Amino acid sequence: MPSQRHIEHGPAVVGRFAPTPSGPLHFGSLLAALASWLDVRSKGGRWLLRIEDIDPPRCPPGASDTIIKQLDAFGLYHDGTVEYQHDHDSDYQTALDALVEGGMAYPCSCSRKEWRHFSIYPGWCRHGPLHPERDVAWRLRTDIGVPDVCWQDRRLGHQSWSLPALGDVVLKRRDGLWAYQLAVVVDDARQGITDIVRGADLLDNTPWQIRLQQALGYTTPRYLHLPLVVAANGQKLSKQNMAPALPLQDHAVRPLLHEALTLLGQSPEPALRHASVSNQLSAAINSWRPHFLVSHNVQQTTSN
Repeated sequence: MPSQRHIEHGPAVVGRFAPTPSGPLHFGSLLAALASWLDVRSKGGRWLLRIEDIDPPRCPPGASDTIIKQLDAFGLYHDGTVEYQHDHDSDYQTALDALVEGGMAYPCSCSRKEWRHFSIYPGWCRHGPLHPERDVAWRLRTDIGVPDVCWQDRRLGHQSWSLPALGDVVLKRRDGLWAYQLAVVVDDARQGITDIVRGADLLDNTPWQIRLQQALGYTTPRYLHLPLVVAANGQKLSKQNMAPALPLQDHAVRPLLHEALTLLGQSPEPALRHASVSNQLSAAINSWRPHFLVSHNVQQTTSN
């Protein structure tokens, strides 16, 4: 297994925003990016932008450029160059090889239709593919090692999840594309990410990712999972639910940024609602209090 990775240079805090370029950012994306940016900037750290484009069929041309323009419009400038997951195929393969060598990953030839009556994949291929003639996916074994994964979430407190109850997650798909769980862990370690701020919809992904970090000898970052933003109909704001794209015009950006800060529990001064983006962010950095984050899902009140 690779040796433990240490951050030897640079600031103590490194955060990131890592969107999938399946379309433009929406208000829920803004809250995640803004909270991560403020959390890092308030500590004098570095904030990185990574485009998670390992699933080309979901990534239309130009989406990445739109995302970068949207972040810039809200003053959320990143440090260094933008990273793209499609450039790191060899890193993911090296990690998968290490997991296979350590007995933590295995090839799976089962189709989703074959185990559709089970809530999670039942592990039929753990000791060898049931259908050797088929193309295979690669899965993480969750039936070995300590069953519970525990960590201290910065908003939600102590977390303890049973990994076998979540099942053997896919690390590389049958079509040869890399799966999110492995790629995100390898990228966070390679970039030296110390603090991850993201939506609570990814909370149940964290146990798999921590187990992968442990298996690969990576340091586990600090996690803060944000409350989800919901629309008036109670649905989570998402691209799938046709959430409106973030605007680029300054007159629309200013009140929306103020609303985002309000929903993050930061209580910005009402007089700042139409202040410049830079003035709003400067005030927000100085007053950032992650423990003021609301403890439940929040509803967006402004239409954009």
